[in-house]
Amino acid sequence: MEITGKVFRVLPLVTGQGRNGEWRKQEFVIEIESGQFPKKLCLSLWGDKIEQSPLNEGEQVKVFFDIESKEYNGRWFTEARSWRVEKAGAGAPQSAPVEEAYNPPLESGSTADDLPF
Repeated sequence: MEITGKVFRVLPLVTGQGRNGEWRKQEFVIEIESGQFPKKLCLSLWGDKIEQSPLNEGEQVKVFFDIESKEYNGRWFTEARSWRVEKAGAGAPQSAPVEEAYNPPLESGSTADDLPF
């Protein structure tokens, strides 16, 4: 999935130790313009993705993410895990100005369907 919005808040970096070594998680909140009232969504970046996607409050970003729910002790927890963040408009190919096609005026008595073959 992907969503575009403004970085509302960058939360403190969270680290911990697991059976596979140290882990790091950076959570951030983006504000999405949706109808009359803007909505906020908390997303997370894990490990090396944190350095690959520096976040600054107030900047427009496009976030690519997956949503996953997991059960723990009979309760369900949902996480929106980002796998790429880019500045809004970045990554999109810049198009050159479009030139209008040249259409010469039709000769008198001819029509657009008048083909030579």
